Amino acid sequence: MLVKKFKLLIFIVLLLLILSFIFPVSSFGFNETSINVWSNNSSLDTSITPNFNDESSGNFLEITSGSAILMEQKTGNILYEYNSHEQLRPASVTKVMTLLLIMEALDNGTITLEDKVSCSEKANSMGGSQIWLDSTETLTVHEMLKAICIVSANDCSMAMSEYICGSHELFVEQMNNKAKELGMNDTCFKNCHGLDEDGHLTSSYDIALMSRELITKHPKIIEYTTTWMDTLRNGESELVNTNKLIRNYQGTTGLKTGSTSTALFNLSATATRDNLSLISVIMKGETSNIRFEEAKKLLDYGFSNFQYIDCSKKDDIVKTLNIDKGIYSTVDAIFEEDSGCLIKKGTANNIISNVQLNNQVSAPISKGQKLGEVTYSIDDKIISKVNIVAKEEVKKLNFVNMSARIIESWFTLLR
Repeated sequence: MLVKKFKLLIFIVLLLLILSFIFPVSSFGFNETSINVWSNNSSLDTSITPNFNDESSGNFLEITSGSAILMEQKTGNILYEYNSHEQLRPASVTKVMTLLLIMEALDNGTITLEDKVSCSEKANSMGGSQIWLDSTETLTVHEMLKAICIVSANDCSMAMSEYICGSHELFVEQMNNKAKELGMNDTCFKNCHGLDEDGHLTSSYDIALMSRELITKHPKIIEYTTTWMDTLRNGESELVNTNKLIRNYQGTTGLKTGSTSTALFNLSATATRDNLSLISVIMKGETSNIRFEEAKKLLDYGFSNFQYIDCSKKDDIVKTLNIDKGIYSTVDAIFEEDSGCLIKKGTANNIISNVQLNNQVSAPISKGQKLGEVTYSIDDKIISKVNIVAKEEVKKLNFVNMSARIIESWFTLLR
């Protein structure tokens, strides 16, 4: 008798579950649009455009070169700039774009590091810095990258441009297309190597943009740009890096030097310390030593005054939410991606997080569906924002799957 009563109770409970599906939950007093704000900060400036370059009404770092910029790598925030949009000759810093297109070709499978690349007569006739490629020899893409990154080899740059696109002209067209895609509005490329040519111009701002794209999207390039010495041709050709910061500046990750008698001395220098990654660009330095010293001055300023804080980690659970009318009763709400923020040193304790998340959601829910967001701010200025999304799919409960669950429950009871 007791068993029959227990089974009847179970049946009533299951019947109530079916009725809860048929009749809207809101009729029982639940408000599906209620928002849970974990931090009160309703008057936030919603634009994520912090201005860290507030001292730059003048050249307060007293840069003597023609143009300069300091950019934070992860966010793209500008920390200092001086004549940053003046169009100047980049010399071999041009090869940052050449390297970017090579790395993209590697990533999309167009070429591999083991591919053998031959040297055309055009590549063989290049002047300036080179490894004296012979038209009868071939090098692998890996060896070509070493020569371009370490000794700025013009002949290898030309050979790679022809190998990837079939002609140097088509490669330069691709360089300019990529520049346009990145918003490099001060740039016009005429060649892949940077030897002086009328109309071959860019700016320190644009160099920072393409440097950021290269080192952020293709971090493997750092293996080449941080190599101080290496060899080619079974040790017969010695390579020594043109970037002296590799040896004498802590945290240097690259990136590219360049100089001609007309362009003078240029440098895109990248470095990372304590989770802060910076890009320092100097153009038209009077001497080689000046470009290195002023690049270090910019980097020193950045590392002394700023820090990068990790705010959220991708897939970390923010909260487990209740689900209305779903085949599961809960779903984990997680961070959609890693996020962080650039702040001035000493202000970390002023960061306020503001989480907006539905208390309860209704099925169906797709995996990755946005459920809310969290913003991080200082002095009512948003400095970072990340979406909160569903960890997994939750289908809507219907008569079919409800019936299946009832039958499954009954079979369990009868065992």
